[in-house]
Amino acid sequence: MERKSRFSQWLRRPRSGAGGDTGADAASEAAREELLLAAAAAGFPLAPAAHPSGYGCSCERIGCPTPGRHPVSFAWQTLATTDAEKVTKWLRAQPEANFVTATGIAHDVLDVPLEAGRQALARLTAAGVDVGPVATVAPDRMLFFTATRGTPDDEDEWWPCELDCHPETMDEHPGLRWHCRGSYVLLPPSRVPDGEGVAWLQGQGAERPLPDPLTLLETLTDACAQYAGERPDHHESAAWPIGR
Repeated sequence: MERKSRFSQWLRRPRSGAGGDTGADAASEAAREELLLAAAAAGFPLAPAAHPSGYGCSCERIGCPTPGRHPVSFAWQTLATTDAEKVTKWLRAQPEANFVTATGIAHDVLDVPLEAGRQALARLTAAGVDVGPVATVAPDRMLFFTATRGTPDDEDEWWPCELDCHPETMDEHPGLRWHCRGSYVLLPPSRVPDGEGVAWLQGQGAERPLPDPLTLLETLTDACAQYAGERPDHHESAAWPIGR
């Protein structure tokens, strides 16, 4: 119950600085730290990620294919934590860092094209389905946060995300991506170089417990199928479950 309460408090926090502002318009560092620490307190495992730097990425990799969108360390799964002291140390040492949240531990994420997500969200809301927290990733993705089906008690229920596609290949996959064990998503208020960043679309103002992903799946896949059908140049490469 305490975790649910902390999670609800986190969702009700103001959206200022939640991924939409950069440079001089960014929220204060104190507000950013408060938001990320609240996410950790809600049970979301965090790990530092790269951030935009000039026209490239802070990782300084020449030709980095995903600037500002990947963890700093290859050991991000081991590093991911909800420990407030450790997260605070990262924030102090890397004040410009983005953060990822590891999925398949406390939550999963259903990752869909922005337009498909908007359509699905409208349908789900009209049908009275309880939708949990939803975030947008500029310029073209939407994240639906759900309860996880990859907990240690359900070892026969999960599959690694490698069976689908890696996070860095999303541009090639306009369909749905189920982030579970072994994957991650950027967490608000992360910044990306080609858009406003990652921001909460809904969640503030009311309690939104994490829903079972299966309650959203059919509507999301239908919306993704419609979206992919309108993009024949990408339809064949759409991620699971569009092609099955």
